[in-house]
Amino acid sequence: MKVMIVDDEPAARRSLREYCQAEPDLQVVGEFSDGATALPAIASDLPDLLFLDIQMDTMTGVELARALDATTLPLIVFVTAYDNFAIQAFEVNAIDYLLKPFDRQRLKTTLSRVRRRFAAAPNIEDRYKQLSSVLATLEQSARGSAPAATRLLAESGGTMRMLDPAAVEVVEADRNYVTLRVGRESFHARSTLQQAEDVLKGQPMLRISRSCLVNTHLIQEVSRTPRGDFILVLRGGATVTSSEGFRDRVRTYLDQMKLGQK
Repeated sequence: MKVMIVDDEPAARRSLREYCQAEPDLQVVGEFSDGATALPAIASDLPDLLFLDIQMDTMTGVELARALDATTLPLIVFVTAYDNFAIQAFEVNAIDYLLKPFDRQRLKTTLSRVRRRFAAAPNIEDRYKQLSSVLATLEQSARGSAPAATRLLAESGGTMRMLDPAAVEVVEADRNYVTLRVGRESFHARSTLQQAEDVLKGQPMLRISRSCLVNTHLIQEVSRTPRGDFILVLRGGATVTSSEGFRDRVRTYLDQMKLGQK
């Protein structure tokens, strides 16, 4: 089988590549860190099997899967850190997945199912219907249809901690992770910034740049840089700066907070 790997995390791509290269019937013909670059290669080389990360910036795995040609659809294994709600959708619709972090044995289990499907007579129409159902579920989950979180689980120094969403002052993107600042402490969770924003939808979060959210209830001080960007100091002492592209959004919010404004 010809295999392509699309994942924006280098460690995940390396693991998938090395594991696949150890399988005599698999040939890795492409490896990509973003969906936009991968899409024309998939259309040109027509892989039999696609390992596709759901959580990617710029073009998500869901968006890439939506853009695939339905008549030449490869077998897809989604690489994901999604919750059980989404995992159930994969299983009901016979779409394979790898839940990060995964090991060689977990991949072998997935490959056994993939090989059985590859050996069977392909039914592209059924394959496309199954994929469409999974994508609809993932899109529904991404839109934040689930209730707002009342507690958050994040890691600090090797220990998992339960956090009060209302105490989260700043959320900053760090590749496939986000850093959450609570007072003088920092916590980490595997998530995109958009997913974090959806989970924290019950809180007054304001995006001040492509990579940063702040809890407006916890802003203590505001100043400006020489170029006009806003410097925000949070209750716990964290200092963040808005970007040029989000300057007007921050200004509009702050104008609403001024005394005498209607």
